[in-house]
Amino acid sequence: MRIGYFDCFSGASGDMILGALVDAGLPLVELQEAIGGLGVPGITLAAESVKRGAFRGTLVRVHADEHGHPHRHLPQIEKIIRGGALDPAVQEDALRIFRRLAEAEAAAHGSSPEQIHFHEVGALDAIADIVGAAWGIRRLGLQRVHVSPLNLGGGFVQAAHGRMPVPAPGTAALVVGVPAYGSNILFELTTPTGAAILTTLATAFGPLPAITVERVAYGAGQRALEEQPNLLRLFVGTVQDPTERDQVAVLEATIDDMNPQFFEPLMDRLFETGALDAFLTPVIMKKSRPATLLSVLCDPGSADRCAQTILTHTTTFGVRQYLASRWKLTRDFVSVQTAYGEVRVKRGWQADRVTIVAPEYEDVKRVASAAGVPISLVFDEARRAALAQGGDSERR
Repeated sequence: MRIGYFDCFSGASGDMILGALVDAGLPLVELQEAIGGLGVPGITLAAESVKRGAFRGTLVRVHADEHGHPHRHLPQIEKIIRGGALDPAVQEDALRIFRRLAEAEAAAHGSSPEQIHFHEVGALDAIADIVGAAWGIRRLGLQRVHVSPLNLGGGFVQAAHGRMPVPAPGTAALVVGVPAYGSNILFELTTPTGAAILTTLATAFGPLPAITVERVAYGAGQRALEEQPNLLRLFVGTVQDPTERDQVAVLEATIDDMNPQFFEPLMDRLFETGALDAFLTPVIMKKSRPATLLSVLCDPGSADRCAQTILTHTTTFGVRQYLASRWKLTRDFVSVQTAYGEVRVKRGWQADRVTIVAPEYEDVKRVASAAGVPISLVFDEARRAALAQGGDSERR
């Protein structure tokens, strides 16, 4: 498996991420063509080799034929991205990054994601940074993105909302649940754009994992710092591991005063919001009160939305959150034909061998009901068909 590890010892920004990707071998011409797929005229890229302290890095500049910082809302930016000729996977990554940005800004300013108007991150150069990063990571074949703790910097920054402490409110909201730290460098080392890209696309945070390093690349920041090299370091390498590793946010709330019938619609809303799993556990609280422990697993980028769903649709006054590392099998989905109808099956892989097959319950139930046969018959036949099918499907 090929992974990229972003070492953010001097923070991260959109252009630093692009610089690191180009320095790692991403062709600038192809990156320009990909951003041109947005269909927005006037965006051009330039790259140069620069020194930051004693080290060399690649500085990527995004030039946009646009005056000032127009205030675009999330629906306007989504329209630009959806209207372009981007690969669907890249498009979805870019949309997820902007949604996360909008949710962070909304949380900081007490508004809603749709009402937030982006200032600096709504400009064409920021849009190019985000789309370019999403495209570049996939173009380099990075199947997983790992990120070090984020150096946020210190001091104050001047933005459209005035003078604000570092990290700015939007950046602070973006790093909730993510390893981060401040420093005595009086500069905004991690920008909202950089934080949004990495916290959305990262599959794990922490130290450099055990990988076979293929390349070490450096993306340069626009400003040269006296205290340290203003660089974002990117390790590109491979790991031989039959399992995938990532991190999930775990949300918990203990509820003792809610009608149990309300849990079913709550679960539906949580899965609509982005929960990967949710479950209920009976517990005993203080004074021997019976209660229900609600546990929700979700991507770190969906934690804010899921927490808000819990606070809105339950009687709890608070939600706990922590990050958990997990090991999981590489999986794919195949469609198999049974004597009763077509059924999707999820398969788990270790190395190049299928070790688990799990027919999708809703498909099995639908097919069995239509055919008037027991669910067990459809389930067993779908499982046999999936095991008999080769490993020619597309993994994900």
